[in-house]
Amino acid sequence: MGNKNKTISFRVNEDAFETLREIAEERDISLSAVFRDYVDTLVAHDGQVQVVPEHELEQLRKGDEEESFPPKVKVPKSFIREHERLELEADHLREQLEEHKRYVNYLREQLEDEDEEVIQLEDLDQSEADEPSFRLG
Repeated sequence: MGNKNKTISFRVNEDAFETLREIAEERDISLSAVFRDYVDTLVAHDGQVQVVPEHELEQLRKGDEEESFPPKVKVPKSFIREHERLELEADHLREQLEEHKRYVNYLREQLEDEDEEVIQLEDLDQSEADEPSFRLG
């Protein structure tokens, strides 16, 4: 399945439309490209987009550079708990796998060590005439 583009339509008042057209002309891009950029930004940041004037944006960027190096990411506690739970479960499954491998090796060793004669069922059908035959049931 390919990644198909979908169309979104909505209404804006005339003043907002003219402002958007001016933004598109300043950037030398189409009006639809302005919306695509906004939607891509909105999706990339999980809906956490804040529109600020450009002069405030420069101040925010300078403040961010000073405050956060190395960059920090906030992760929800539920994600951390789920990750820890999955790590514990993976460790438990690895231990079970190792125990199973040890048991299989033990059974193989037992099989190799046994000196008992193994009688194949096919050999019983081809028994010699002088041997007594047995019936089950």
